[in-house]
Amino acid sequence: MKKITVVSPCYNEEDNVETCYETVKAIFDRDLPGYEREHIFVDNASSDRTVEILRGLAAKDPAVKVVVNARNFGVYRSTFNGLKHSTGDATLCMLPVDLQDPPEHLPEFVKLWESGYQVVAGARSTREEGLVLRSARKAFYRIVNWLSDFELSPDVGEFQLVDRKVLDAVLAHNDHYPYIRGIIASVGFKKVIIPYTWKARKRGVSKHNLMMLIDQALNAIFAFTKAPMRFCTFVGFGIAMASILLSVLSVLLWFLGIGDPPRGTTTMIVSLFFLSGVQLLFIGMLGEYITSIHNQVRGGPMVIEAELINIKPAPKAAGAVTPMPARKA
Repeated sequence: MKKITVVSPCYNEEDNVETCYETVKAIFDRDLPGYEREHIFVDNASSDRTVEILRGLAAKDPAVKVVVNARNFGVYRSTFNGLKHSTGDATLCMLPVDLQDPPEHLPEFVKLWESGYQVVAGARSTREEGLVLRSARKAFYRIVNWLSDFELSPDVGEFQLVDRKVLDAVLAHNDHYPYIRGIIASVGFKKVIIPYTWKARKRGVSKHNLMMLIDQALNAIFAFTKAPMRFCTFVGFGIAMASILLSVLSVLLWFLGIGDPPRGTTTMIVSLFFLSGVQLLFIGMLGEYITSIHNQVRGGPMVIEAELINIKPAPKAAGAVTPMPARKA
């Protein structure tokens, strides 16, 4: 019997985790009876009753596996670490417990996977959210695709069913801040995209604020392309050439007695502030790359696991942090 793994990150989702579990279980019982279910919940050190509820679910259902982090490491690091515990023949990389990505599409994903597709990606073609966020997301995908060496399909998130071979290729990446959808797109393999409606959250409050979304967007841009640094080089060269040409032209016009070349403190101040702004922009871009390199070379575990429930700890590697054993529910 083939096994399908579902990975669900959560943080302070006491109102949603049990509903998510029951929904996924019902789909397997009704539409996927010939497949073994593995549901991995990855908790980012919730301060509410989320972990307590997960312990209860794991105690009554061995198909439920729980990773409890020592602190909040962010959704991407947490989910990527959860993928390492997947033992399925195919894995649904991320099903957030708020169910904004509809799990009802899972049987269709599995059918397409069985037909030969190694990546079955859901695309949020319709979003039940405001116009500003929809427009910002569309602009983001255009920018990333324009800058990167591969195509990141618009509206495709981590709601993707990937074959074991694809997951192994994804997990081979040693990235301190993994942008999962970008990594999946970069490894290739045969893919099909299924559009769906991204639903509005019914219970609880989203943990993704504006600064987190901006941070994730910048990570995607700087992690998968060198275009920003190329842009700095070309713009710097262009400004230098334009300055030289303007200087030569001003001298020629002065010798020919044509016109009156710009002069005075206003011109100098405007030029100084313009060039200073360009320099600060480029230094900021360079700083993003340096920060990323610094975090990568420092090493250390991506996530520190405080507790594993229904999961056998992997063999300890050098420098690894061993999680505490699970307490009985």
